[in-house]
Amino acid sequence: MGRHGWNSGARRWRLTALLGVGVAALALLVTLLHTLPGDGGSTAGTTRDGDKVHGTPVTPPGTPRPEAGWGFTHTQFSADEGAEPATERVEGLLQKRSLPQIQHIMGWGAGNPEPSKGRYDFSDMDRRIDFVRTSGGTPVVTLCCSPDWMKGGRSGVDNTDWSQAALETAPDRAHYKDFAALAATVAKRYPDVRHFVVWNEFKGFWNDSEGRWDYEGYTELYNLVYKALKKVNKDIMVGGPYLVMDSLDPRQKENASTTVKGDWGVMDQRVLDAFAYWNEHKAGADFVVVDGSSYTKDDDMLPDEFAATDKFTAVGEWVRARTHDLPLWWAEYYVEPADAADERKGWSETHRVAVQAAGMIAMAKGGASSGFYWNPQDEKGSDCDGCLWTPTDVADGGKKLPMFDLVSRFGQEFPPGTTYKTVAVAADDVPDVRVLATDKTVLVVNTLDRSISASVDGKRFEMGAYEVKWLTR
Repeated sequence: MGRHGWNSGARRWRLTALLGVGVAALALLVTLLHTLPGDGGSTAGTTRDGDKVHGTPVTPPGTPRPEAGWGFTHTQFSADEGAEPATERVEGLLQKRSLPQIQHIMGWGAGNPEPSKGRYDFSDMDRRIDFVRTSGGTPVVTLCCSPDWMKGGRSGVDNTDWSQAALETAPDRAHYKDFAALAATVAKRYPDVRHFVVWNEFKGFWNDSEGRWDYEGYTELYNLVYKALKKVNKDIMVGGPYLVMDSLDPRQKENASTTVKGDWGVMDQRVLDAFAYWNEHKAGADFVVVDGSSYTKDDDMLPDEFAATDKFTAVGEWVRARTHDLPLWWAEYYVEPADAADERKGWSETHRVAVQAAGMIAMAKGGASSGFYWNPQDEKGSDCDGCLWTPTDVADGGKKLPMFDLVSRFGQEFPPGTTYKTVAVAADDVPDVRVLATDKTVLVVNTLDRSISASVDGKRFEMGAYEVKWLTR
């Protein structure tokens, strides 16, 4: 899912300072030499040491492992590159909220990390992880996608196939161990990254002959990666299976679940079967990851765009009932169907933010402790529908947009471990008001395209069309 390509195109280089970190009587010398031979950030064609530690860890090894919380995923274009005033402006915005940030190891702004077996190029990853550190975020790595030579393609950085079809191909089974070794190399290079998601949306794991997901293949890969990461550091947190929780029209009978359904539709039983297999046969997990939209595979929002978000609650409750105390993450979530160009431009920003808020409320009510907004910025231009900030290609870019206020405030007010409270609600149309509350804060969403008068938690106030309001208790 998601938009804005896979590879990042032209790159600029950044030299990270050489720093020493003292721990007790010993010093851990942490070095980055982005453009010198012998390091993972050097130019293509040079043999490199992929196990070299990169940069200065924000969180020293041995620190307790916090849950991630609500944040976003970097895609092809982000604030690690652009005009310096704009990138610094975004860093300043993020430093105030400390949002967790996901980066994939290949694609979505990162080049091929291992163009040939044992020959690494982490220059893009280094820059992205540096940005997360500088902006005060919690770095999260998604272990996807796979270098070409692991899936029948050619070796060498100049031979990387950046087509979507190529990147959505899983590694050959004969190379599962090679992919696990790459995962371990990444973990060694970034010792402060404590959260790793294994693969993305079961890409390439479809069994054509049986018309179902190849959950056996994915689980085999997952288990090898899980064990490899735990061998690097037992405190690393590993999660999967990152399945797309597809739902169908309620009238559809083929592949429809008979148990997980609602006004929003009916779950695809093949997805539930894949999840159940992984859950039973996994080597272990520190958190559970899913992905999905509030609308059906046919892009139907049932019975409307706000009520459709109840799917997030139903799916979350189903997953949590089977994984018990494991934290639940939504690695991606969508509430607005995309057009043929995979763009979401059909709603006003006020409407979009309101439905997004309703979706996040629904995820939290379903037991989610983390959710990641997909795509913070477009390549260029000021009309960045649904982005977190304006593009950083120009000096006056990097300015926050309404969605940034929602996502960052939600993460601040509802961190992992939040205890939610019930509050009294009275309005002109009570079912059309969505509310999430703690003992300190109340988030209220007007789901109507008109003004209403509402009373929430004993406070009477007016709300504009699709208004999102924060109350302090």
